[in-house]
Amino acid sequence: MKHRAVMAAGALCAAMALLTAAPMQAQSGGSGVKKSVDSTLAIERDTQKSKERWASERNELVARYKTAKAASNYLNERAQSSGDRLAEIDKAIAALERSVKESTRLERNLQDTLSAVFGRYEARVRADLPFLREEREARLATLRSELARPGENGSEKLRRVLEALQVETGYGNSVEVTQEKIVLNGDSLFVDLLRLGRVSLFWRTTDGKKVGEFDRGARQWVELPGKYSRNIGRAIDMASRMRPIQIITLPIGRIQP
Repeated sequence: MKHRAVMAAGALCAAMALLTAAPMQAQSGGSGVKKSVDSTLAIERDTQKSKERWASERNELVARYKTAKAASNYLNERAQSSGDRLAEIDKAIAALERSVKESTRLERNLQDTLSAVFGRYEARVRADLPFLREEREARLATLRSELARPGENGSEKLRRVLEALQVETGYGNSVEVTQEKIVLNGDSLFVDLLRLGRVSLFWRTTDGKKVGEFDRGARQWVELPGKYSRNIGRAIDMASRMRPIQIITLPIGRIQP
C-alpha cells in the first residue's frame, strides 16, 4: 500500500512538470506546425487539380476511344459490304464472260445455219416457176449481201431471212395476174400471166388468140390447144376480180413436190 502511494505521488509530479513546460513548447513550435499545415494543404490542392485534370483527360480519351471504335466498326461493316458486292460483281463478270463466249459460239453456228438456209432458198427460187423474176432476184441479192456483212447482228440476219422465206411462202397461197414478157419458140411475147400459187403459170396474149403455160419438165413456155383458151381467160378475169368466182377446169398436170 505504501508503494502504491509513492507511485501516485511521482506521476502527479510528472504531470505538473509537463503542464508547466507545454506553454513554452507551443510558443516555440507554432510557426513550424503552420508551415507544415500550409504545405499539406498546397499538396492536397495540387493533388486535387491533378485528379481533376486526369479525370478530364480520361473522359476525353474514353470519348475518343468510343468514336474511334464506332468508326472502326463502321469501316469494318463497309469493308465487309464492299467485299460482298465485289464478290457479286466478280460473279456477274464471270457469268457475262460465259454468256459472251456462248453468244459468240451461237453466232458462228447461226451464221452457218443461215448460210445453209439461204443456199436452199436460192436453189428453190432457181428451180421454181419463173414469176416475178426481177423482184425475187433482187431479194436474193440483198439477202446475200446482208448475210455476208461481218458487222451485221446475227438476230438481224435471222429476221431478214425469215422475212424473205415468209414472202416466198406467201406466193403459194395467192393468185396473181401480171403483164410480162415471155420467150416462146424464140419469139418474145407480151402476155397476161396468171399465177396459181406455186402450182402453175398460164399465159394469154393480149389479143386473147393464144394461151399456154410454163412446162416445169422442159423448163420452157409452151402453147396450149385452143380448147383451153376460154377457161384460162375466165381464170384471168376471176383473178383480176372482173368475174365472179366459179369452178373451172385447167390443165394443171402433175404437181411437183
